[in-house]
Amino acid sequence: MLLLALDTATPAVTVALYDTDGDRLLAACDQTDARRHGELLLPSVDRVLREAGHPLQDVDRIVVGIGPGPYTGLRVGLATAESFGAALGVPVLGMCTLDGIAYASGLETPFVVATDARRKEVYWARYSDARTRLGDPSVDRPGELPADVTAMPAVGAGARLYEEIFRGAHQAAGPGGLRTDLPLDQSAAALACLAAERLAKGEEFPPPRPLYLRRPDARVPANYKVVTPK
Repeated sequence: MLLLALDTATPAVTVALYDTDGDRLLAACDQTDARRHGELLLPSVDRVLREAGHPLQDVDRIVVGIGPGPYTGLRVGLATAESFGAALGVPVLGMCTLDGIAYASGLETPFVVATDARRKEVYWARYSDARTRLGDPSVDRPGELPADVTAMPAVGAGARLYEEIFRGAHQAAGPGGLRTDLPLDQSAAALACLAAERLAKGEEFPPPRPLYLRRPDARVPANYKVVTPK
């Protein structure tokens, strides 16, 4: 079974193709540009499929990151995944974006994932290990997070951006001491690998619906100037 994974909930536009029967990643493409999700996603899908030597029609399932993430970028990936699913007649599975970042870290001890939510806020969630999230994701100002959270080893661009708050940012105990090579943004390769594990265990997936956690930045003006014809 071929699984196409994509995510646009972070500044990364990331796509991967995974063979669940052979338990291997066939191809992946990662580009980082927070303002060009719509321009980069479809060419990235085409590149991944060409590198893997498969047409889109060979895809059996689609996995898409549902956030949390900023409204504009997040909806690009979700709309594309839904369109592919409808055209191919295959299931579209949602996955929390933070789970993919956590999985890519490979950490086996408790930590926190934090991504940049803009407005001087972060999307964040606790994990007991790389595969296990503790509770639902949240959005908060870094300075308002509990002290035990900000003291934990931290992964993600939000933790890097607010290193003065996240005292454990990008540091975790390993065989050689402190690690500084932990992921910043999403990786569809990690998302696909985690999805394959969950499919093999028969676990349920959330629907492919956006996890915004707050209202969009764009708003309808409160006061219109009324213009009447003469």
